[in-house]
Amino acid sequence: MRCLVLLLILAACASPSPQMAGAVRHDIRLQGIDFAIFHKEDRAEVIRMTFVPRPKTRNIPALMAEAVARTTGCEVIAFSGKALAPGDTGVARFDLDCWNVLSPRPGS
Repeated sequence: MRCLVLLLILAACASPSPQMAGAVRHDIRLQGIDFAIFHKEDRAEVIRMTFVPRPKTRNIPALMAEAVARTTGCEVIAFSGKALAPGDTGVARFDLDCWNVLSPRPGS
């Protein structure tokens, strides 16, 4: 019984990969799905916290990109999203364009 409780507690935790150590955490719910976003400089890592059955995961990558954009205020660079495992919709990384947040674009 104690092992089951420990497993449930650990399953509810989200922590970034070592490359994202020191990142700022943001939490958001989109379309009933909870995401934890870790933002560091021009990168973001997003973890889906809500269980979604396999047949319903088709739109998850787009929701992850939207969650990153909304919470960081940065623009997600097109086609930069990469799942940590092929076909996985649980964790992904994105490259960001944060000029609009950090400073104006050169020549603006």
